[in-house]
Amino acid sequence: MKLTDLNRDGGIGANSLFVQLGDLRILVDCGLHPKRVGRAATPDLAPLRGVTLDLIIITHCHLDHIGSLPVVMREHPNTPVIMTTSSRLLIERMLHNSANVMMRQREENSIPDYPLFTHDDIDRCSKRLTGLPFNHPKHFRGTKDDVEITFHPAGHVAGAAAVEIHYKQRRIFFTGDVLFDSQRTLPGARFPAGHFDTLITETTRGTTERPLGKERVNEVARLIASINDTITRGGSYLVPVFALGRMQELLAVLHDARKFGRLVECPIYASGLGVDLADYFDEISRKTKHVNFSRSILKDLHLKPMPRKLTPGEDPQQKSLYVVSSGMMVERTPSYTLASGLLGHPRNTIGFVGYCDPDTPGGHLLAAAPGDEFIFEAASVRTKVKAKIERFELSGHADREELLEFAIQTEARHIVLTHGDPAARAWFAHQLAQQAPKSKVLDPIPLQTYTV
Repeated sequence: MKLTDLNRDGGIGANSLFVQLGDLRILVDCGLHPKRVGRAATPDLAPLRGVTLDLIIITHCHLDHIGSLPVVMREHPNTPVIMTTSSRLLIERMLHNSANVMMRQREENSIPDYPLFTHDDIDRCSKRLTGLPFNHPKHFRGTKDDVEITFHPAGHVAGAAAVEIHYKQRRIFFTGDVLFDSQRTLPGARFPAGHFDTLITETTRGTTERPLGKERVNEVARLIASINDTITRGGSYLVPVFALGRMQELLAVLHDARKFGRLVECPIYASGLGVDLADYFDEISRKTKHVNFSRSILKDLHLKPMPRKLTPGEDPQQKSLYVVSSGMMVERTPSYTLASGLLGHPRNTIGFVGYCDPDTPGGHLLAAAPGDEFIFEAASVRTKVKAKIERFELSGHADREELLEFAIQTEARHIVLTHGDPAARAWFAHQLAQQAPKSKVLDPIPLQTYTV
């Protein structure tokens, strides 16, 4: 097998792997880098020029895995695309939202490359998108060679899959983004036990050790207690969330807490893509039974839409709970604008429940100390860190020890490290060298082709 990481920067971003198996050419994911703009945000697709691409595999529908899909589909107009049945129900809505965001960014920031694709491009691509059920092997044939592909539940988010490929006598396994813990809306990953010739594993939480007592059930209880304390003190509570997966999960958690009398009475605000996706989660729950979510949760919580116009630097003083995107408080998003008004008042709390890139505003805020000056540059707001800043271990990614244990038991001849910052990959490389000395560990340099 030949493998090339097309993510220009490595790390976590425009995730995309080009795999060659005999005469078969397969692309796994084609994402968009959240911290880059224009063409620089896409994978480097130059190695695919002049190549007949036989198949594109999508592991799940977060934009760092699908955000450039219409671009590569436009350049390879005959290539089929496969994903899980649940992802097929979500993907077009996610891509149409991305096209809208790029149109807005083009106007606001004068980015000439945007939009990278249009709504018409997405519509033209749609007939080439195929959803497949979990645990049902599917054969794909090239000119001479063929492979068998099986999707396995990977937790993480609705539709997320690990990908098992059988090629001749070899078994190759891509974890994709994975969470072994069960969530309120989604069961945890269910991976096959046993050996693989090659394992390609995510490494997102390689620098994060889960402290004793921070198990998921305890962190959910701590989050509810933190919300209750803030609202009781007369403050407001902001939870920045990813629109896909994290918002629906948190709404389900809040619904359970309120149903059993554990959540203080207060207005709950949420709107945008994450609320729209509740309908899709409801449909997935009914059609596939893989997700546990009902849109009635929104009605039971008396969910209120966010005000259409938020004023940067202004505290709404509503004694309310805000569940809004983006999860990393990216500039010009509702969570960013709200935080600029909440941060300067000690009665308020901002609670992070997922991964935050250190270079994003959310990452900067998590690194700040009480009393530090904090600048919301895109909102032209300068304030002191007076609100409480909390972090809850509710990531959608597996703990590093769990992934390490899985990697070791595969006894893979080659282990390829992906989807992690350099320090995270370094932790895995060091541990695997000690605990799986017979495995050859590869941390691929972007755009360099390896034979594994």
